[in-house]
Amino acid sequence: MFEYFPGNYVWSFAVTGALNNGGLIDEIDRACRPLREAATRGEDAGTEDFLAVWTGLVDQLVAQAQEMEAAGRTRTAGQTYARAANYLITAERMQPASSPVRRDTYRRCLELMEHAFRLADPATTRVAVPFRDTTLPAYFTQAPATADGPAPVMIMFNGLDSTKEHMYVSPFPAEMAARGISTLMVDTPGTGEALRLQGLTSQIDSEEWATACVDYLETRDDVDPTQIGLVGWSLGGYYAPRAAAFEKRLALVVAWGANHNWGAVQRRRLEREGERPVPHYWEHVLWVWGHEDLDTFIDFADDVHLDGVVEKITVPFLIAHGENDRQIPLEYAHRSYDQAVNSPKRELRIFTRDEGGAEHIGLDHFPHVSAFIADWVTRTFQELTPGSLTSGKEAAGALGR
Repeated sequence: MFEYFPGNYVWSFAVTGALNNGGLIDEIDRACRPLREAATRGEDAGTEDFLAVWTGLVDQLVAQAQEMEAAGRTRTAGQTYARAANYLITAERMQPASSPVRRDTYRRCLELMEHAFRLADPATTRVAVPFRDTTLPAYFTQAPATADGPAPVMIMFNGLDSTKEHMYVSPFPAEMAARGISTLMVDTPGTGEALRLQGLTSQIDSEEWATACVDYLETRDDVDPTQIGLVGWSLGGYYAPRAAAFEKRLALVVAWGANHNWGAVQRRRLEREGERPVPHYWEHVLWVWGHEDLDTFIDFADDVHLDGVVEKITVPFLIAHGENDRQIPLEYAHRSYDQAVNSPKRELRIFTRDEGGAEHIGLDHFPHVSAFIADWVTRTFQELTPGSLTSGKEAAGALGR
């Protein structure tokens, strides 16, 4: 993995994510140069400085985007707003849960995204998934294929510390759309807007979220209700398989990072084994799950695992994992695969150091991993319902994009 801040995995992981989600190396370098000394003080110290310099970059880009829009350069302005959102959500993610500016920073991310959709990507819209007595905030990217009728759709679940904005700026929704598949990017309880602005915390039984999403998608006339899949990255590698084990309307599932026993990982992290994804880690974890006491939480987290669960998956199941994942042990990818004995098509894809994509969720070579998953999803939907997607030469062209 490209380590802009040598010796500081957490900060370097954030920079690599921003780069692989459409960031420009010159802009990121200009923002990060003043942080080199701060990065030597550890992952927790200096995160306010991190936010300050990245916000300065965002301010510059917003000013540029406003000038572009005024000059009629609307697509370029929208792309600039999207890049600014990428940077701001990267910096927001690094802050402690108790930060007094975190909520307002996130609200600004939402505003930047709306400008990006309006000017550069009208195929993506903000939607609300009915859930209990409220809604789950989401973005829906409509594939061009919906012009010819209902299309397949992939639901995306976050991990411990990502948001629907991270999902949107990643390569995946655009790759899906190019292949004739729409994408529903959801802030589930414990993530993104659902956590920050609605106070919804995470839960073990993620199938409740999947059921809400499928119910919503079945109301849309641009969605083929027989071709709804689910992908989750990082902690979503627990959420998604768990959901597919119990929500039987899902047609396929992908664990983008095999988080088979997240509870055991927490006990390892107490012993400082492996790397952490974000600064202020335990404060973040308690915030996500709605707990106040670490000891009590660790006992609770012992139940966040997929033993006895993946056996219930009865649809195609892809497990994608990095050989050098320093957050989630590779052994868990093998465990999920070995236990998924009732999946009619289970596949384990391990990304190696030589090819790239070997780090956590393949973030070191994100487009490579994203494209592989997109191809697998496309091919699997075609196998499940032949002729439902673009066929022949058109399909080959879509897979080559």
